[in-house]
Amino acid sequence: MKAAQISEYGDASVITINEIDKPNVGKRQILVEVHASSINPFDAKLRAGYMKERIPLQFPATLGGDIAGIVSERGDDVTTVVVGDQVYGQAAIVAGGSGAFAEYAATKASQIAKAPKNVDFKQAASLTLVGPSAWQAMIQHIKLQPDQKIFIHGGAGGIGIIAIQIAKHLGAHVATTASGGGIETVTKLGADEVIDYKKHNFIESLNDYDAVFDTVGGDDFTKALSILKPGGIAVSTAGQADQAKANELGVTAIAQSTKVTTEALNELRLLVEEGIVTPQVSKVFPLAAVSEAFRAWESGNVQGKVVIEVR
Repeated sequence: MKAAQISEYGDASVITINEIDKPNVGKRQILVEVHASSINPFDAKLRAGYMKERIPLQFPATLGGDIAGIVSERGDDVTTVVVGDQVYGQAAIVAGGSGAFAEYAATKASQIAKAPKNVDFKQAASLTLVGPSAWQAMIQHIKLQPDQKIFIHGGAGGIGIIAIQIAKHLGAHVATTASGGGIETVTKLGADEVIDYKKHNFIESLNDYDAVFDTVGGDDFTKALSILKPGGIAVSTAGQADQAKANELGVTAIAQSTKVTTEALNELRLLVEEGIVTPQVSKVFPLAAVSEAFRAWESGNVQGKVVIEVR
């Protein structure tokens, strides 16, 4: 089978398409005939070597985490899916999978669920990390309520787009940051207030918010704590929580580590099938053009997800 792999850290040019053996199915695992995948920031960081001290790779390493496809084999102890089911989920090598940018991927059954019936494989693959990330933040951590005010930092990114849709469904007032074509994207999704981050500082525009969901990281996560009302909560998928600052302001700050689970994927499937969440696919590339797909994503000129069509 074909797989997009790296044998060294570096930019998109280090990726090669190799012919490798189909992965074996272990205990509590399934084998998925992959039809589509998508790129996440983590994939680029892993490829570039930014995480090599904490998560060293064994080369050659197959890239990618998001998958959507058809169950080809399953372990004897797997009962949640059967051969032939259309599924979506995660198969990242750092989470016990064999890598997503390949024609077949082995992964834990606990990271897979049946795919939404009303979307194709490319749309399903675009959801498998960003969807649970937004769901976990909105529902499990923030517990967003109707009429609350939430600031979603990075609204035109993969996670932000899903978060806006969930927040509006829950009846919240949503402020977000975007620029260029992203402003139109988040406006169409229902954002109540859009701040062009290239022209304005969100700290000067917002105050007395119930919640912050940060997908950008850096110093912005700590800065965003100041727009919260006492007792407010801030969650970031990209930044570290400054507990001293949070305590000083009387707010809660959480650095979220997203867990892609069957439960989260099942909840996301319901939101998609009910029309509450709509996948936003920006560009599609074939498996042979994975390097080009990374360059497109890293250009910063896309809103929504960059998808890899494997079949």
